[in-house]
Amino acid sequence: MAIDAIKGMKTLAELASEYQVHPNQISDWKKQLLSNAPELFASGKKKQSQTEEELTAPLYEEIGRLKMDVKWLEKKL
Repeated sequence: MAIDAIKGMKTLAELASEYQVHPNQISDWKKQLLSNAPELFASGKKKQSQTEEELTAPLYEEIGRLKMDVKWLEKKL
């Protein structure tokens, strides 16, 4: 909706009636998008994806703990 308002293809009143939102709300969203657009699109670049090893290491640790629990329970029974 804010992008439609920025494009200027329709008036705020037309957008408001189409999306059933008050024109002032659309105007606020448009201002927020224009002022925060660089941060919105730059935040994805800042996030570093975890390597496969970083993702799987905690899972292998949990598997090891669970195997130890199973062995302990087998001995107790």
